[in-house]
Amino acid sequence: MSRRIVMTFAALLLGAVVPAHAALRVLATTADWGALATELGGDKVNVYTATSALQDVHQVDAKPSLVARARTADLVVANGADLEIGWLPVLLQESGNAKIRPGTPGYFEATSAVKLMDVPAVVDRSMGDIHALGNPHIQLDPRNVAAVAGALTARLAAIDAANAPYYQQRGADFQARWQQAMSRWDAAAAPLKGTPVVVIHRDQAYLCRWLGLDQLAAIEPKPGVPPSAGYLAGLVKQLATSKPRMILRNAYNDTKAAEWLSQKVGAPVVTLPFSVGGTPEAKDLFALFDDTLRRLAMAVQ
Repeated sequence: MSRRIVMTFAALLLGAVVPAHAALRVLATTADWGALATELGGDKVNVYTATSALQDVHQVDAKPSLVARARTADLVVANGADLEIGWLPVLLQESGNAKIRPGTPGYFEATSAVKLMDVPAVVDRSMGDIHALGNPHIQLDPRNVAAVAGALTARLAAIDAANAPYYQQRGADFQARWQQAMSRWDAAAAPLKGTPVVVIHRDQAYLCRWLGLDQLAAIEPKPGVPPSAGYLAGLVKQLATSKPRMILRNAYNDTKAAEWLSQKVGAPVVTLPFSVGGTPEAKDLFALFDDTLRRLAMAVQ
């Protein structure tokens, strides 16, 4: 075999394993924004998600494995509004990756694309784990997801200009499919309007607003503060005159307080996925809303 043939064969093998353009390395802080980055980026992105739906994203360790991911990332897709305040700043600093620092094109916050609810006028520690910038749990209103998708599409196109038309096409396709799904969800959700509910943490605010659910109370007396026996007793008394139809529990929440309250007030606990992967059925963003509405509808039948 001649030297030219050997070199040609080697080049063909190398071309088979090394892409002409390496995939954009994306580090997403939550399962929802990781799923959205995958929807928009397709085979042009390599997405790693730092947390799962069964974790409380407020409380995550900046482990060496995550630091290593951040060190090689081209883009961080964060939730923002201080949801990850306890660990993401440490992760970004330890990574030493200047490309993904806040304020650079390689750092994106989903909450920057929407108007936040529950922005406090004043903030102090006596109020619990309150978020000074507003309620960061935006992902359970599909209108918010559409807004974030538009902003993230633009960011992908900006930092990977060679593939901008690809991202723009995928973004347009996602928006078309999402709008169709939203029409279906709105129709399915109509019977839920006005349903009185109790939540655990105040992270169902956007879901309640979208569906028109009547949030009567929260099991946590203050955000992030576990309920005392006295607070729960008072809650039972309060709910005796305004009974909820259900108690909403996220997949990552502890069950004890919700189950106790359920027995006292006679309202079922409905476990919602809250994020992509929170239930076996919630495999992607579309299925997240399908499963959420299915579970709520079953509870009010």
